[in-house]
Amino acid sequence: MTQQVPQIPPTEIVLTGVRNFRDVGGLPTADGRRTAFGRLYRSGHLAHATAEDAAFLGGLGLHTIFDFRHSADHRLDGYDIELAGVRNVSIPLSDPADGAEFWRLVGSGNIEQLRSVLSGNKGVDRMIRMYRATIEDRTAEHSRVLHALAEDSVPALMHCAAGKDRAGLSIAVALLAVGVVPEAIEEDYLKSNDLHRRYKVKRSDPSGAGMSPEVLELLDPLFGARPAYLAAAFAAIEENWGTTDRYLSEGLRISPETRERLRERLLDEG
Repeated sequence: MTQQVPQIPPTEIVLTGVRNFRDVGGLPTADGRRTAFGRLYRSGHLAHATAEDAAFLGGLGLHTIFDFRHSADHRLDGYDIELAGVRNVSIPLSDPADGAEFWRLVGSGNIEQLRSVLSGNKGVDRMIRMYRATIEDRTAEHSRVLHALAEDSVPALMHCAAGKDRAGLSIAVALLAVGVVPEAIEEDYLKSNDLHRRYKVKRSDPSGAGMSPEVLELLDPLFGARPAYLAAAFAAIEENWGTTDRYLSEGLRISPETRERLRERLLDEG
């Protein structure tokens, strides 16, 4: 029997004040189904959304917006715009730096200071540690998200600041729960590297010296999506729980019934 190819709506929407927005539909599962369009979205923060952006987002029929930022993010970028009839849920997760002093150096440090904290593999190592820690230490938060999706929160939008790390991992966990193959999860994750999606680096010195090629190279591990980061998260699942099924059932306390409800809400009809 020939598998029916889903009719794919336009997903490459570029919003003016919201970066990295996309519909997480059309991704294949191990049993031959696909994630449904119009159920789960991801993006960067909504604080700078224009009126046109808000009108578009308001037309998606969203039930819930999950914001994984914390107070330091809010001070830097501001709070999300309010969308009528949409529930906003704040679930703060650790940022890639997990420290205000580090982000001060990223924003205003000179080249010597940046070299001291990011040269060599230091930036990459920091990100890998964060991805592993988010899986190992944030089981309660990810459990809360999955239970909410299974109960009443779809259609949903997940975001952090850039829509890459904290939202990326939360999306990955949701996709694992409904059986999306890891290769497809990685492919979607790496879309955050597209130039029109990337979070804009904020530096107090926007001159040639402050944004020199060396500075941008030093900062790239923090602002780029890399296969090694997601691989570290998947490795943390395997090392701590052995299998994805045990991670979901023992780590996140997701029952078979809840997983089936997730599949009903997030996958096409098959």
